Amino acid sequence: MSPDPTLKLARTLRLDDSDALVFERPAEPFEWAISGAFEFSNWTEADLAGKRRQAFANGWLGLESFGRATLVAVTAISPAEYDALIERLSAHFVERYGAPDLEAARGPAREELEHMRAMCEDQPDNAILTVSRELVPAGVKESFRVIPPREAGLESFAVHGG
Repeated sequence: MSPDPTLKLARTLRLDDSDALVFERPAEPFEWAISGAFEFSNWTEADLAGKRRQAFANGWLGLESFGRATLVAVTAISPAEYDALIERLSAHFVERYGAPDLEAARGPAREELEHMRAMCEDQPDNAILTVSRELVPAGVKESFRVIPPREAGLESFAVHGG
């Protein structure tokens, strides 16, 4: 089945070895990704040290390894892949965060993926996204930056493969 051109998400990129050096758990290249800010919802300044600070400051969450990546690129995703990611993230919420069961976890997982999908839907394929975060009195504030694809260059990443 070819991907629905209106359904987009982002895959992690690794342009060099820096992610492996700056994150406790680096995401693998080409994992589907979301912001993953929920991981930091209870953090304080005391939690922001070393590699944890780097994950907080600008790491996207890969949905296979649950590691972090600095860059992601927008690409099409099939509805079946998208639904599988909801299930994967739901299971992560049960296993890692104590959600009572998969049914209870599906709503929050779907919301996380919908947030990312909405961010990607109007972007051209191969647009690169970055995230930056800061702690504010109300919690975590995120800012996103879109780097448009250039005429040449991103084809070498082959982010369309799956």
